[in-house]
Parts: sequence; C-alpha cells; structure tokens
Amino acid sequence: MSELTTELKFLHEATLNNLKTSKANNTLRAYKSDFKDFGAFCAKHGLNSLPTEPKIVSLYLTHLSKNSKISTLRRRLVSISMVHKLKGHYLDTKHPIIVENLMGIRRVKGSIQKGKKPLLINHLKSLINVINEQKIEEIKKLRDKTIILIGFGGGFRRTELISINHEDLEFVQEGIKITIKKSKTDQYGEGMIKGLPYFNNENYCPVLNLKKWLEISQIKSGPIFRRFSKGSTLTDKRLTDQSVVLLIKEYLNLAGIENKNFAGHSLRSGFATVAAESGADERSIMAMTGHKSTQMVRRYIREANLFKNNALNKIKL
Repeated sequence: MSELTTELKFLHEATLNNLKTSKANNTLRAYKSDFKDFGAFCAKHGLNSLPTEPKIVSLYLTHLSKNSKISTLRRRLVSISMVHKLKGHYLDTKHPIIVENLMGIRRVKGSIQKGKKPLLINHLKSLINVINEQKIEEIKKLRDKTIILIGFGGGFRRTELISINHEDLEFVQEGIKITIKKSKTDQYGEGMIKGLPYFNNENYCPVLNLKKWLEISQIKSGPIFRRFSKGSTLTDKRLTDQSVVLLIKEYLNLAGIENKNFAGHSLRSGFATVAAESGADERSIMAMTGHKSTQMVRRYIREANLFKNNALNKIKL
C-alpha cells in the first residue's frame, strides 16, 4: 500500500510539473498579469475572482471596453479561463452573457486593428545610413546595424532575435542558416531554420554585416547580440527584447522619422510587407517568418497590394 501511495505521489508531482511546462514562461506570466487586473476589479466591487461566474466576467469585459481594444478583451478572457483551468475550476467562457456582450462591444467599438508600422526599405536604408553617420565607436555601429539588418532580413520577432547564439549560426556558400530553437508559435521547441542570402549591396547585406560583427566582437560562443558596459566594453550579457525597440526608435528619431508607431515588431512586419510588394507568395513569406496561420500574412499581402490592383487605376481623368 505504501508503494502505491509513493507511486501516486510521484505521478501527482510529475503531472503538476507537466501542467506548469505545458505553457511557455512568458505565456504564464501574461496569464498571471491579466488575472491580477481581473482580481483587482473583483476586489474593488466585492466580487469573487476565483472561482468566478460568467456574469462577473461579462461585467469586467464591459469595464475594460471603455479604454481597451477588442483583442485585449479576448486575451483577458483567455487568461481568466486558463487560470481557472490550472486551479481546477470550470468557467463557461461560451456562456451567452459573455458571447453576446462581446458581440455588442464589437459592434459599438468596431474590430479593426491598427498595428505598428512596418519598417520598409526606405526606412531600413535611412536607419543604416544614419548609424554610419554617428560619432560613436565602430563596434557599436556594427552591432546596431547587424541587429536591424538580421531582424529585418529574417522576419524575426524581437525575442527570437536576441535569443540567437553563436552555436545557432552556420555560414554556407549562399549566405547563412540561423536555427531558431523556440519561438512564440513553437511552444514545443521543434525549431526552424531561416536562410538569409547575400545581398548585392554590401552596405545593407545582413550576412556580411553579421560576419563583420562577429569578427570585431570576437564572439565565439553564446549570445551574439550583447550589451555594452559604460564606454564601449562589450559584456557577455544578452540584450533584452526591449533594447531592440529602443534602438529602432532612437535611430528613427535621428533619421528624422516620426517613431511613435514603430516597434520591435516593425522589423518582422516590414519584411513581410516588402516581400509581398516584391511578389513573394504567402507560403514563402510564412516559411521565413514562421507564421502558423495565413490570416496575418494575407493582411500584409493585401496592404502591400493596396495600390497595385486598385480599381481606380483603370479610371482615366
């Protein structure tokens, strides 16, 4: 009997561990953060947050709708539902009071999403050119140019970009292969390989700039994009994903480009938009970006072709 009890205890602990690791750490943190806000709303109004009921969730969504997008409401609903599941409680998120309320909110607010601006070719060249003009150490210039060019050239998410290690790189005759061990849409760590070819223009070539960066930085292992300490001393500490955002915004500002609506995601959306403008099909774009569904990629293609197949072009005035 004691052996059975010990085995069940082991299985119980292993099951709990599986539940914890079924979601990426960033996803779990997002759930907790969202649920914390829901908990604060419930505490303020004397309502139960865990377990809760559809009516309370619906009230919370109405409260959020005053200053939040529909996408935010849907994400909060998922978070509340997942926290209930992880804690062993059932919450009917398909209850009419939730579904009908969301439909009503959507009709009132509209559901069009305005994303961050894509970093297009003219922006990319302006950034590289303005970096070259800066009176800073050459090693800093090279790091920043490489981050932007690799990020754009591979359609990287910013978290993927700063996660690249030297061990993930393989230079080949055609360019470079970069192994992505894990990403937002690859929760099981199956990985993917991105291939970046050489560009004709050396100044804007991600492969050549990466080679130069590795040579001047003398990085042989570990993270390839690292922080500088005071001065120009390169450390072994990996850059944060927020650093990519700040870097892009800084150089956009120096180039005289309004930077409010640009972000780290602008590198990824920029690649997809420019590729679509150049005639790349959705399959080849998805092979590079790692998108799992065609919805967002088709949106990039539609926006890229907004003026190409415009009916107004047929009208002669």
